[in-house]
Formats: sequence, structure tokens, C-alpha cells
Amino acid sequence: MRLILLGAPGAGKGTQAANISEKLGIPVISTGNIIRREIDKGSALGEAAKRIINEGNLLPDSLVNDMVRARLNEQDCANGFILDGFPRKISQAKFLEEENISIDKVISIEVSDEDILDRMTGRRVCRSCGKSYHIEYNAPKAENICDDCGCELSIRPDDKIETVKNRLEVYHNETEPLKDYYVKKGILSIVFGCEKVEDTVKAVNKVLEA
Repeated sequence: MRLILLGAPGAGKGTQAANISEKLGIPVISTGNIIRREIDKGSALGEAAKRIINEGNLLPDSLVNDMVRARLNEQDCANGFILDGFPRKISQAKFLEEENISIDKVISIEVSDEDILDRMTGRRVCRSCGKSYHIEYNAPKAENICDDCGCELSIRPDDKIETVKNRLEVYHNETEPLKDYYVKKGILSIVFGCEKVEDTVKAVNKVLEA
């Protein structure tokens, strides 16, 4: 199965993608993860991407399209894949069509802007091991200290409130129109993000089994 997950930043696409991957045995293709690896390596691409992301903006189509094309050509995608974070605009959806990459289902996870702001601005990540926390929903035992390695937690630059607001504006302007695009193709399903992750998982599974 070839899937696309849509939803605002912080809607829980990554969590749902991981659950679907385990259920169906297909890889998650996350442009965010690919870009973060480049940033961690300190490559020229990574540094350029870091500046753009920290401003809450999207990377140019040409750069992202090349990364996605290369990744989808890898052997583990032969039996299907989950695209998380791509396409983010109509032009990228058309790129998939031009590359003859067919999509079976598109699932949009709907979460209000207010809930997104609460989720993302409360996130914390360990500077050392990368473990994630949330000050309200998954707080560390000691304030601002990682349970696993004892190192200090930090806020990712793209989780700061002004950046989150900018990312939401970009999502509504650039990405949300994809819902109408895929409605017209008859492959879009809407899932409302629930307070409990397991409830959202059940709703997503129902779509997959339909």
C-alpha cells in the first residue's frame, strides 16, 4: 500500500506513521528525518535547510523532490510506503504523478490550531540522546532533565511559539489545499486526532481496512 499522511505540524503524523509501518511492514518516508540527518551532519544542504526551517518556511520543491525520488527508488519501498511530510503543496503532488508514483490512500489527521500550539510549545528534547518529552503529557521525572541520561532538555527551534504560528500559517496556505486535490481523486479520508493516541490509531486502522 502506498499512503500519504496529511496534517498540520504537531498533529501526530509521525506517531501514526510508525504504527502503520509496524502494522503493514512498509517504510515511513519522512522528509523531516532526511533533512534532520543533513543538519546533524553539518552539510551545506543541512545548514541551508536549518536556516529555512528555523524561520518556519518550506524548502524549495527541487531540493525536496530530488530527495524523495531517490528514497522511493530504494528496494524497501517496492511493496509500499508511507509519505509523512510530503507532498506539502499541489506542485509536489503533481511531481508524484509526473514520476508515475501512484497513491492508494491519503489520510488527513485533523487537530485544531489551539491544540497544536499546546502540543508543540510544550515539547522538549534531550540534547544528548534525543529522547522526547512534553511538559504536560509526558514530563520528565526531574524538571528539564532527561530520565535516561541525565542531560539537559531543550526546545527545538521549530517548536518556539512564533515559529509554530508561522508553520501553521504556511500549512493552511500551502498544504491544506491538498485535501481538496485528493478529494477530487477520491482517495482522501479524514481522521480527527483524539486526546488519546490509541483512539487515533483505531480510527486510522479503520480507514486502512476500508
